[in-house]
Amino acid sequence: MVLPLFPAETSAPILVIGDLMVDVLARLEGQLVAASDSPGRITMRGGGSAANTAAWLAATGTEALFVGCVGDDLPGREAAELLRAGGVRTVLKVDPSRPTGTVVVLVDPTGERTMVPDPGANCALTPMDLPEDEFVPGRHLHLSGYTILNPATRAAGVAALDLARRRQMTTSVDVASAGPLAAVGPDCFLDWIGDPFMLIANRDEAAVLTGIDDDPVAATRALTELCHQVVVKLGADGVVRHDALLDRTIRVPAERLGPGELIDTTGAGDAFAAGYLAAWMRDEDPEEALAAGCRLAARVIRKVGGRP
Repeated sequence: MVLPLFPAETSAPILVIGDLMVDVLARLEGQLVAASDSPGRITMRGGGSAANTAAWLAATGTEALFVGCVGDDLPGREAAELLRAGGVRTVLKVDPSRPTGTVVVLVDPTGERTMVPDPGANCALTPMDLPEDEFVPGRHLHLSGYTILNPATRAAGVAALDLARRRQMTTSVDVASAGPLAAVGPDCFLDWIGDPFMLIANRDEAAVLTGIDDDPVAATRALTELCHQVVVKLGADGVVRHDALLDRTIRVPAERLGPGELIDTTGAGDAFAAGYLAAWMRDEDPEEALAAGCRLAARVIRKVGGRP
């Protein structure tokens, strides 16, 4: 049963479905030393790719409804309160048997992060938990790829995309992570997501999906054979978008960072998705929408953690 921890209103133009995590961030002072001690600074933050995107959508003033799962524990209650305090509406299933999802994030001195996730209660999401009355024509569904990559929640992700299509909603899928994607295989992943309106990936994910690892623009164009619009994030090299109907490719540079400004890349892609989707939903110029995503991504990497 879906248990709304907070009263749901009736108008949310963007539904975000997927993972909610507690991030245990370990900022290493040097390189990780195997089988020994590696000094660092440890903090805890709200996390989860989908939850991060919902939080950043709210930070832009865009109404967002997050659908996911937490454990029947203090971290779950705090995670829900944190989203609500940031302006996100929530429909959260409470799993009495599994803890709220947790991920250990190792951030090296360059700001690059490596994640060790335990999805926990996220695995409880099923098609029966989707708030069908929130799937309304004209709204947008944004689905975290982790929902598809996790076999426990795959049916819920596929059902959400199918319901959104039948309700005449636009849809976007954020591929989420190259490692798990390679493990399940690109053909399976693409078959599961069907034909979303929009696909958001980073350079590595696009390479796994297409087999094109030396030309991200070509990979972006190749992926539009499967959906209307593809956005590929290129890190410090910016972002590229191809629109299949217009046969138009746009490339926008990343925001410049000063020396020492890159602190932590955790959540940068989630913030980019929020900035881009918020501007896209307002029918802003494509270049400006991409630039809006890049600006939010730059905000994230200048600080610790993936949330506003």
